[in-house]
Amino acid sequence: MFIPTFFILFLKGILVGFVIAAPVGPIGILCIRRTLAGSYALGLFTGLGAAFADTFYGAVAGFSLASIADFIKHYDFYLRFFGGIVLAWIGFTIFRAPPRMNTAEEMDGGTLLHGFTSAFLLTVSNPVTLLVFAVAFAAMGISPVQDSLFQAYALVLGVFVGASAWWLSLSTAVQVMHHKLSDKQLLWINYSSGIMLFGFSAYMLLSLI
Repeated sequence: MFIPTFFILFLKGILVGFVIAAPVGPIGILCIRRTLAGSYALGLFTGLGAAFADTFYGAVAGFSLASIADFIKHYDFYLRFFGGIVLAWIGFTIFRAPPRMNTAEEMDGGTLLHGFTSAFLLTVSNPVTLLVFAVAFAAMGISPVQDSLFQAYALVLGVFVGASAWWLSLSTAVQVMHHKLSDKQLLWINYSSGIMLFGFSAYMLLSLI
């Protein structure tokens, strides 16, 4: 049975997007903590911010956009420095945050926008993601598909679907279980999350030396 090339690329994009999003790093910790704090939407929007950033890097690798890749590599130091500082600040705020969010103000659209943009900027601030996508595409036998824009779009759309599927699965699973946790347990999760984010921040900043 003949399967169109663009559909194969779409499926490969889904697999790559899911696998790259799945390791629990700083964004995973943010997604889990924000969902546990009582906002499923905030946790999901945090994941979607990361999914959009992954899609951006997937597009750069898939379309072989050399000018953008050169720009990212040129400003690698500043991107990492910015990401490390923001990560440290988020870790500090999580460490001091109450175990649950209860007020309407904490749940409003502005908070959702903040969750999305903070995750997007943190993910984009790590240019290593571009290299990871390049390696993943090579491992899947995918070469830059700039000769066919339709195929390139299919690949990038697949990356977005795959990454979004992971974040939807993670935030949903955490939402299902968070009602079973006490405030004291959630408080310790806050402390642990804050410390781990500080650790990621320290690693990013020390890598600049």
